[in-house]
Amino acid sequence: MFLFQSLLPPTAFENVAISFGMIPIVVRDLYPQPVAWLPDWANLVTYALLHADWLHLLSNMLFLWVFGDNIEDALGHFKYLIFYLGCAVLAALAHLLFNLDGNGPLIGASGAVAGVMGAYVLLFPHARVFVLAKIVWMIPLPLPAFWMLGFWIASQFFYLLVGSQESVAWWAHIGGFAAGIVLAFLLKRRGTPIFGGR
Repeated sequence: MFLFQSLLPPTAFENVAISFGMIPIVVRDLYPQPVAWLPDWANLVTYALLHADWLHLLSNMLFLWVFGDNIEDALGHFKYLIFYLGCAVLAALAHLLFNLDGNGPLIGASGAVAGVMGAYVLLFPHARVFVLAKIVWMIPLPLPAFWMLGFWIASQFFYLLVGSQESVAWWAHIGGFAAGIVLAFLLKRRGTPIFGGR
């Protein structure tokens, strides 16, 4: 989807984002849906198929690649699809809740990917994740997932509180992360331990 989107001229790119992104006033039916045949609620899913640029896409895919396969194993293929889409919808609703009169489009899979990270904290908190850390030079540092992802979610709250980068949907990240914890608990395979079995 992004490859198609990236081939469009800038004005068409913006039109796609407006048509298929999640705009709070459109979802709340305060403003007409830009695509007449698309139900207002559909943008709660379609927004997650769009991205602002290649860096946005690749960073989401990196996190999905690192954490997603373990969550899919813990849930099963079909439940993982339901989980992922559920996280996308709940992340969009969190963004909407704190931006009721927002008129700009929310785009990107970050909320759904944050859900995968929330599920990882619940199911695999002690798994080692290699993080590039600069001490004297860049070295891979193995950290428990709980600490790495805990730092990540704490940074989302920090940036939200200091008002950093208003173009970033901090509430979608936070809402997706929380949704991932709850949905993973509800959808995990029977017998899959939480908190790494400890």
